[in-house]
Amino acid sequence: MNRLIRVFISVATILLVPVLSWGNSPDFVKLTKELKPAVVNISTSKTADAHSSMMNQFDSRHRDFFEEFFENFFQGREIPQHKQKSLGSGFIISADGYILTNDHVVDDADEITVQLAGGKTYPAVIKGIDQKLDLALLKIDSDETLPTVKLGNSEQLEIGEWVMAIGNPFGLEQTVTVGIVSAKGRVIGAGPYDNFIQTDASINPGNSGGPLFNTRGEVVGINTAIVAGGQGIGFAIPINAAKNILPQLKETGHVTRGWLGVTIQHVSEELADSFGLESAEGALVSSVAAGSPADQAGLKRGDIILSLNDQHIASMTDLPRLVAEIPVGETAKVTVFRDGKERDFNVQVGELEDTVQAKKTSNNDSLGLSVMEISPELRRRLNIQAEQGVVITAVTPASPAAESGLRPGDVIVEFNNQQITSTQDLTAALKQSDQNTIQRLLIQRGKGLFFIAIKNDH
Repeated sequence: MNRLIRVFISVATILLVPVLSWGNSPDFVKLTKELKPAVVNISTSKTADAHSSMMNQFDSRHRDFFEEFFENFFQGREIPQHKQKSLGSGFIISADGYILTNDHVVDDADEITVQLAGGKTYPAVIKGIDQKLDLALLKIDSDETLPTVKLGNSEQLEIGEWVMAIGNPFGLEQTVTVGIVSAKGRVIGAGPYDNFIQTDASINPGNSGGPLFNTRGEVVGINTAIVAGGQGIGFAIPINAAKNILPQLKETGHVTRGWLGVTIQHVSEELADSFGLESAEGALVSSVAAGSPADQAGLKRGDIILSLNDQHIASMTDLPRLVAEIPVGETAKVTVFRDGKERDFNVQVGELEDTVQAKKTSNNDSLGLSVMEISPELRRRLNIQAEQGVVITAVTPASPAAESGLRPGDVIVEFNNQQITSTQDLTAALKQSDQNTIQRLLIQRGKGLFFIAIKNDH
């Protein structure tokens, strides 16, 4: 009889455990109702020519041949153009209309439209981009106070914790999926600052840029990538990475990052043993750029960087992210392993060079065009004949620039009789001009040189 009672209690306990566990699960219904209004759908369109569309279909082995064929075929003729449309997601972070999403959702877009949960749509403008983290900050203008989300702390996320994604997969608006945090700190080869949250909450094309919430209704990640053909494997940018750069995106539109000037590699067990390091950790310096901050501070090839400002470097992937977060000009303590001993160096952090290059792109909203300084790659790809000037990379539909006939690939040589050699020249010339009068531009298109007048009456 006692044995029978014990068996009954054991069976009852087994049956009761799932019930108790389910009873403690998050109230996803309540969370969905609270959070959906601040999640938006993003649709974009951009003008693409037949050249770009066709080149994307060929691998690198055949691209040069078809590039030459295309240039010869369309020489002297206008290349056909068409509209490309794409969909993504985003979320409102301030009541005055700032929205976070992925850079790849809005990359090169001519038009960006944001649709709220209630169906209202607004045109959006890009206020800042960070291609390295794949983030974009958008802005919409509304007379209403917009619903917002709260940004959480992704460092506090635990593996196995419940999370919820809301987005626009395959154009299916306001889709909600749930799952758990499968892993943290994933490196998937997306960029130098890979540090993704992996989740099995269903993420599909169109979810990009949408929020990943914890059970307190806080955004802990930005859904960004999936494994092609995989199921239950999605990746999100930790929200802390976005919070670190948000002030820069708002104030300047781009991100300035720190730079040491070292090339690093992974420390294997064999390499650690050869250097006399007890465990495989840190970042092995394989080269030091001449004249760089690291060079000036005394770092050498063969040093193993163990910590930066007393933050442990467990793997080489930790170092770029930590360096990037240090303000340019600040002195950082770098601890290295050299000749069997730990040594400290003070390095004055420099500015990452490609960040400087990124500043050479300029948006001129008053005219409705974006320009970039002419690089050797742009000169070759667009067959630019102009000796100097800035090349137009995008023209906003229905803008003064579009109505005047300007198009991507045109080179602005002069603006109101002022020679233009850089984006700074054009910005300065625009500031000096009266925006309500007619502006005269000298344009080079192919081998032709001609004037265009733009009247900014918008």
